[in-house]
Amino acid sequence: MLVNSLNFLIFFGIVFFIYYIPLKEKTKSQNWLLFVASYVFYGIAAWQMIPLLFTATTIFYFLGFAIRRGNEKKASLLTTLGVCIGVGLLLYFKYLNFFIQSFADLFNTIGLKANWGTFNIILPLGISFFTFRLISYIIEVRRGKMVPTKDFVVFANYIAFFPTIMSGPIDRPNSFIPQLTNKRTFNYGLASDGCRQIIWGMSKKMIIADNLATIVNPVWADIPNQSGSTLFITAILYSIQMYTDFSGYSDMAIGIGKILGFRITKNFNYPYFTRNVSEYWRNWHMSLTSWLTDYVFMPLNVKFRDLGNFGLILAIIINMVVVGLWHGANWTFALFGLYHGLLFIPLILSGSFFKKKKLKTNKLGIPYLKDVLKMLGTFLLVTLGLVIFRADNIGQFWDYINGFFNFSNFFKLTLDKKELVPLALFIVIMFILEWFERGKEFALSTFLTKNNIVFRWSFYFFLIVMLFVMSSKQQEFIYFQF
Repeated sequence: MLVNSLNFLIFFGIVFFIYYIPLKEKTKSQNWLLFVASYVFYGIAAWQMIPLLFTATTIFYFLGFAIRRGNEKKASLLTTLGVCIGVGLLLYFKYLNFFIQSFADLFNTIGLKANWGTFNIILPLGISFFTFRLISYIIEVRRGKMVPTKDFVVFANYIAFFPTIMSGPIDRPNSFIPQLTNKRTFNYGLASDGCRQIIWGMSKKMIIADNLATIVNPVWADIPNQSGSTLFITAILYSIQMYTDFSGYSDMAIGIGKILGFRITKNFNYPYFTRNVSEYWRNWHMSLTSWLTDYVFMPLNVKFRDLGNFGLILAIIINMVVVGLWHGANWTFALFGLYHGLLFIPLILSGSFFKKKKLKTNKLGIPYLKDVLKMLGTFLLVTLGLVIFRADNIGQFWDYINGFFNFSNFFKLTLDKKELVPLALFIVIMFILEWFERGKEFALSTFLTKNNIVFRWSFYFFLIVMLFVMSSKQQEFIYFQF
């Protein structure tokens, strides 16, 4: 049940009605409704995995109390146990078959026959997201930054909150759990802001990302027969598809949360306006980046601090490889993480890594040429990384790169211009809006409210019409697979 589908609209409409009318100001009852709704939503997508989700939630619920009550040694052991359970879930469901096959391939390469079978493992939807919530909960309890919640329903809602369980954002327990214990009444201002964010997210997903998928996917399915220019433009289009698909989902999830009275963690901050890879990762998939920064990079950086810049580089590369492998069991993801880790080295050696320069513009709000060139350079580096990310295997990535240099018919563009031209117009409009609203939470947060009512509702009507006109090519969200 996609969050941009009619089925979800009906589902959410029922939840919304019950949540704010019969259960108005009844916090515990509202939480029970969210608990049931979240498990129904997850069950529709993957009913076989409900026992796993519930069991993991129960174990970590009691672990929180045991860590809090235990002495220093016991608390450390229990925290380690919890982290191992969380990581173990990921290793089993996402990586076990990958490791078996990789070792089999290694043995076969050196001449030792290894015909090992793999297990028939079903990958639970959203496991990377809810597992990280489980782990962060016990770590924050261990660090003394929060006390364990006594209300199991509150804790279960934090883990399985239906707008975010499939593709995030990854909320921290310190910020989200208190919202579940507070009284929630309908807030018109917050809800209307949420509706605008949902419309913006749906526009990015359904108007741009879904239609780009119909252009990008056939090219990837037939790489050897594509010209260099086609592959180059397709790589750029995939970067835009990835951004509009994933940030579109995040906008919808955050908007739904606002309607229900919650503030969900911001996940994107206009990452394609950044001037180096360090800025990019501070603004792309921010909830994952900050999670790994706090729980992986910072401990590694402390451990390696005596090694100077080398230690910092090592910590960043390990952290970025973890970022890559978090997405799945494939050497392309490991290479994707390594590639981004290596991009940090020039920034560290030049001292730019530690500097945060404010972006300056002229009187018209246009950036200076130097910054424009840095943005374009960063975008192209990110685009190359996403070619690695998109490839099914290292061989396909290499074929794609080789295709760039197919000069025999380089300028023979095989993409459908009739589809590409109107999409390009929407993409330009999106980036213009995001540029001039880049200091705001999302592109429509204040843009429409500053204009008169006729223009505002005309723009809403235009977007809604376009959603219906261009929604026939609906695609699953890319990050559902992670």
